[in-house]
Amino acid sequence: MEETKSKNFRDIVRVVDKDVSGHTSILLALTKVRGSDFMFANAVCEVLDLNKRGKIGNISPEQMKKIEECMRNPGKYKIPAWLLNRRKDIDTGEDKHLISADLKLRKDFDIRFLKKLRCYRGIRHFQGKRVRGQRTRTSGRTGTTLGVKRKKKSGKK
Repeated sequence: MEETKSKNFRDIVRVVDKDVSGHTSILLALTKVRGSDFMFANAVCEVLDLNKRGKIGNISPEQMKKIEECMRNPGKYKIPAWLLNRRKDIDTGEDKHLISADLKLRKDFDIRFLKKLRCYRGIRHFQGKRVRGQRTRTSGRTGTTLGVKRKKKSGKK
């Protein structure tokens, strides 16, 4: 509780493009960002020598800029390539790490590219069906109505 009593404590902190409560630990706050999982957030904390259990509300704006820079350009801080979420990019062939809106936009472009290729995955995306090989015979029937139609009762006997 003594950590939250500092003068520069903020209740809500903007981490990349996400608002996070200032009482959240630094490690968990970094995992809230789209495209950043536990391992990547842990690597960012290790590289920047941050206290993982410290509160995100105590971080200064300068440190926040450094965290954001590290999350956007992890290769510059020597984070290993196997932690990145877009290795061997189709367009450039280099290892990248995308976060927040960039990740969503790139995912939409990839799906559009698969549809344009008319490959199996693209066709499944186009049809709105399961893409990754799940079984469809018994499960995943939401939205389809199956049942028995009954005869209408007539007024005469």
